[in-house]
Amino acid sequence: MELPVRWQFFSPLVFFLFLAQLWVIHAEEDAVSSIQKASNDSLLWGPYRPNLYFGVRPRIPRSLMSGLLWTRVEDYQSIQSNFRYTCEQHELDGYGWDEYDVRTGGRQTIHDPANGIDITTEFVKIPGGSHGGNWGVRIRGTPREDASPNLRTTVVWAASLEVGRLEVAEVEEGTTGIVGDVVLKGHTEELGDFEMAITEGKGDHPVTGHPSYDDKPLDRTLVKSVYMQAEALWQTKAILFAHLKSEIDALLAKWTQENPPPPAQLYTIDHAPGQGNVHMIQKVFEGPFEFDVLFSSASAPKQITPADITQQIRSITTGFSGRFKEILAPKAPFLKERYEEFSKSLFSNLIGGIGYFYGDSRVDRSYDSAYEEDNEGFWEDAAEARARNQAEMEGPSELFTSIPSRPFFPRGFLWDEGFHLLPVIDWDVDLSLDIVKSWFNLMDEDGWIGREQILGAEARSKVPAEFQVQYPHYANPPTLFMVLTAFLDKLDSLHKSDNPSNTILKSDTSYSSRLINKDAALDYLRNLYPLLKRHYFWFRKTQAGDITSYDREAYSTKEAYRWRGRTPQHILTSGIDDYPRPNPPHPGELHVDLISWMGMMTRALGRIGSALGETDDVKQFARYEDAILHNIEDLHWDDKAKVYCDATIDDYEENVHVCHKGYISIFPFLVGLLPPDSPRLKAILDVLSDPEELWSEYGLRSLSKSDEFYHTAEDYWRGPIWINMNYLAVVQLLKLSQSPGPHQKRATQLYTDLRQNLVKTVYESWKETGFAWEQYNPETGKGQRTQHFTGWTSLVVKIMAMPNLEGSGSGARDEL
Repeated sequence: MELPVRWQFFSPLVFFLFLAQLWVIHAEEDAVSSIQKASNDSLLWGPYRPNLYFGVRPRIPRSLMSGLLWTRVEDYQSIQSNFRYTCEQHELDGYGWDEYDVRTGGRQTIHDPANGIDITTEFVKIPGGSHGGNWGVRIRGTPREDASPNLRTTVVWAASLEVGRLEVAEVEEGTTGIVGDVVLKGHTEELGDFEMAITEGKGDHPVTGHPSYDDKPLDRTLVKSVYMQAEALWQTKAILFAHLKSEIDALLAKWTQENPPPPAQLYTIDHAPGQGNVHMIQKVFEGPFEFDVLFSSASAPKQITPADITQQIRSITTGFSGRFKEILAPKAPFLKERYEEFSKSLFSNLIGGIGYFYGDSRVDRSYDSAYEEDNEGFWEDAAEARARNQAEMEGPSELFTSIPSRPFFPRGFLWDEGFHLLPVIDWDVDLSLDIVKSWFNLMDEDGWIGREQILGAEARSKVPAEFQVQYPHYANPPTLFMVLTAFLDKLDSLHKSDNPSNTILKSDTSYSSRLINKDAALDYLRNLYPLLKRHYFWFRKTQAGDITSYDREAYSTKEAYRWRGRTPQHILTSGIDDYPRPNPPHPGELHVDLISWMGMMTRALGRIGSALGETDDVKQFARYEDAILHNIEDLHWDDKAKVYCDATIDDYEENVHVCHKGYISIFPFLVGLLPPDSPRLKAILDVLSDPEELWSEYGLRSLSKSDEFYHTAEDYWRGPIWINMNYLAVVQLLKLSQSPGPHQKRATQLYTDLRQNLVKTVYESWKETGFAWEQYNPETGKGQRTQHFTGWTSLVVKIMAMPNLEGSGSGARDEL
């Protein structure tokens, strides 16, 4: 059968075009795939154990983990209490990263007055091969000025491996220690063959003069290799202490209490290197010291050397400073004093707090319909259900995330993470998107993500039992959608056809590949989009508020929301735990912060759907957004108080507002739902700028100074200044200052004043204490609560990098 003439002519061309199209598709897929692989390789290794002063692991479950321990060994009494390993509050004068980039490395300094030593850890990564390349760390100890002249320090590097092989190479039987480098050789399926060398290093060693020195001279390295149960491997310090005690008992039995070995000799492990899943490598120094830990992958082009660390750390410092100036450098008036050092420190500690977590978690699914909470004593029923403790272990799961605080909150918090990533996405788009994806991969079939991720026994060891269980009807503010909005802003700006001058740094290809390559960006969003929608509709179902059962008039009968998990004292799920709410709790409550978050999330989803060409979805989200915006006004605006308020049902079954001026009162403004011509803006700016309400010279109070609950009870969100919410206010004031209208001049001055007040508050406290803090006192500006809170407090870095508008307005805060 002969083809028609037209097909005889066109069929080869059509076939060629078809093949060409397939080639383009495959080329695009290969490009996206290579981008993902390059990102994974450069992010495989890191100090991803932020709960430790220094610990390294890969983003691989049940893999190689290592960490640093140290203590002063000059007396018998203080050694155990001064043995450092996990980050603890109020233990040190200061610690953290001076400069750090998650893809290349950086420098951390640790100031330890009780041990008379300052420790520096310089971490570097060298890419190459098929297993994430090589890495190394230089550990340096410098006696403090007030330390004893012959300060003695014992240092332990611990390495463990749950699955695979790890052993000390070239073990000599009967030796009293290892002279030279200690080399561990290992293999896992994911890492292939590798070596970890702990170098001999530099520094003097004590000669104790005690007869026991002959059996265990301290001028060599001691190694103890043991096998432990896999579930106990994270308890490195306890394992070390157990073996120290065994050796101490043996030494005291031999030399008696009348002639004990000196502390530097007594507090040593038994030298027994070989095979095991835990290896403890101990060195004892007198005075200053330095040694390296060198990890070499067999797939890398060559092994890492001490010279590589020296060269790389110089390169890292230069590269970090250059990028920081381009991306996050402080702007006027923060150009003098130590503002640049301060900004680098906070940002470095933010990304230095990124960790990889793996393990099971406690979840109570015993009452699936509890989100209804439709009876008036629902919180009492919930308390009884919690007391029955029907939680079960689920998982294991993995999470790549930053954390709020290394000593106090070394785990993932859902609503914190969105704030954490707002500075990070300016620096490293791909890293931020990987973290967002990691969070959404935790989602269950219904669309729920646990608000706290307490994965594994090590994470649970830091959390009281009553706070470990997660409930599948408990929500948390969806701040990760703010990060995706920031990504879309960058994507739109970079790829604007009428803005060809908008470029990014040439060095940013490894940081922003999903930004530069629009196909990769859309591929990322397309894969994430179903999860985003599932999470959104989970919110709409489980956190729905009740309009129709009560005498309420609103534009929509559906767009109202209520946090589940209430008690008379708290709404922990809202994130602003003890902020005053309607009391007693009522199933007819409606919460203005939650409907505002829903408006922000709806708008973000609409933008993502638009970028992906999901026309029907975009129309649907637009309808939802319109209804939400109307209902915020209909259900939550109070004409008398001139603020937004929670709503509840009173004793007469009537709808009433409960107004406590503070962050809740201005929430629609904070999340960007009020347009520049909103009739509510004047009143919002009034309460925001009033010194008797929210305004203080240190930042915006969480609760009005005039409120009856100001500084009462726990006083957590009842007055103190929180940087995350202040950041949202600064952003909206800046937008308003750039929008012509009746409030432009006033917003400009408020933006200028608030920006300066916030930066000065965090900066002065940092200078005084060496730390960023969880919150700040509105009367004194002093940092308080959790120490080393380098999570969302680090948003001050973005605030410093915002434009300086000083002089653009005057006296605006006093205008009516």
